[in-house]
Amino acid sequence: MAPRPVPRQPDRRSPVIIGVGQYVHRAESLDDALEPVALMERAVLAASAAADLDGPPPADALRVVSQLSWRYGNTPRFLAGRLGIEPHRLDYSTMGGNSPQSLVNTTAAAVQAGEIDIAILAGGEATRSRSRARKAGVELDWPRSEPGDEPTIVGEELAMNLEAETSRGLYLPVQVYPMFESAIRAASGRTVDEHRDHLGRLWSGLSEIAARNPYAWIQEARTPAEITTVTADNRMIGLPYPKLMNSNNDVDMAAAVIMCSVEAAQRLGVPEDRWVFPHAGTDCHEHDYVSHRDSFTRTPAVEIGGRLALELAGVDIDDVAIIDLYSCFPAAVQFGAQSLGIDLRRQWSRTGGLTFAGGPWNNYVMHAIASVVTDLRERPGEFGLVWANGGYATKHAFGVYSTMPTSSFRHDKPQARVDALPRRELAAPADAAGPATVEAYTVMFSRTSTPEQAIASVLLADGRRAWGISSEPGLAAAMCEGEWVGTSVTLTDDGTLHAG
Repeated sequence: MAPRPVPRQPDRRSPVIIGVGQYVHRAESLDDALEPVALMERAVLAASAAADLDGPPPADALRVVSQLSWRYGNTPRFLAGRLGIEPHRLDYSTMGGNSPQSLVNTTAAAVQAGEIDIAILAGGEATRSRSRARKAGVELDWPRSEPGDEPTIVGEELAMNLEAETSRGLYLPVQVYPMFESAIRAASGRTVDEHRDHLGRLWSGLSEIAARNPYAWIQEARTPAEITTVTADNRMIGLPYPKLMNSNNDVDMAAAVIMCSVEAAQRLGVPEDRWVFPHAGTDCHEHDYVSHRDSFTRTPAVEIGGRLALELAGVDIDDVAIIDLYSCFPAAVQFGAQSLGIDLRRQWSRTGGLTFAGGPWNNYVMHAIASVVTDLRERPGEFGLVWANGGYATKHAFGVYSTMPTSSFRHDKPQARVDALPRRELAAPADAAGPATVEAYTVMFSRTSTPEQAIASVLLADGRRAWGISSEPGLAAAMCEGEWVGTSVTLTDDGTLHAG
């Protein structure tokens, strides 16, 4: 362990979280459904109450995580109206599950620099109600802003796919994360059956955490067998992941964080036992495109960014008592644990993950931060770590938190170190024709759990990567049996995958 940090007298500009709130809405029908900003309003009110405030503070910045369930145009403006506040700044994040932690990082830095005094951060989705409306053919009357009324975009936009990927139909997390999983399995030395059991135990433990989380969407512990067994309700989506190993976006939920300077916290009269300090944060991303990753078994940006965040906070991973690893799919959790040196037999989730706690698109990590901050208040002096992830284990943000005062928030972006790492070249289908070796693969299934399409990342003799795809039912079914990583295959000049 690193020497334990010594509590420091906070500067008057030191950023501090004074309130967090979560809200989960289980509408019986469309009659009692709530639009996303109504969900966010309730989360902000809960955060205000947690700070011992009578209502939302007079924030000069309102920052909202980008949404998918409803396009308001200027979401922060609608939320400000519901809250009855008039912030000078109406900000909206870029896309990605890293966004909530990135917003905390940029806001903490802005508070410390004197650019922001009080900020409300919020996010929410009403995907379940929106899906119900679509199925019923109902047009929702939720508001939209006038053309030209747009918030300020904060954050770095990152293109997620090469045209060479999208033209082959490769652009979904449910396709890519299962391929990562096959590579992780092969590297672990486990057999297919052993690894399936490993994943069942991992996700069963996650469900047990959600069962104890009052804000989780699914509050029911599942056994490993229930998670791994394919049934009508737990259909296979992308081998080896049945539905219960996938992020659950069919939720209506919101979360909020209120952050301000120490000076503002004192002015507002927030009791000091509510204060949680962001000590350090980092932001970085892997090589932009999956096709250019050097390996499908490592996330070097997590290694660099996560460990730097701990270093900036003056702690190491063994000093951190409360952890939330991003958990959209099992591969993500294993990447995070491996990269940060976390034994998965210890505590690593505080929510129950995106399957069970809920995966409200880009906003899951706002719930994770709220849960970690709540825990830290109950365990003064301990440290918490949050890892946020966007894309295909691509975009990363880290935050280290504690009730222990710190004189300053430290932030860095170690992107140059990541960009200098090795990367692979992607071969065009015509250039990849011939023999290759499977590096990673998945099989995509129909809604009736019929194997429909085989997708493989393959390595050529010269080290380049290529994509092989086949919709031949016999090959898709064959690749559901045994281990195919390391096997020899053949690609035709149009990129079609063939066995042997």
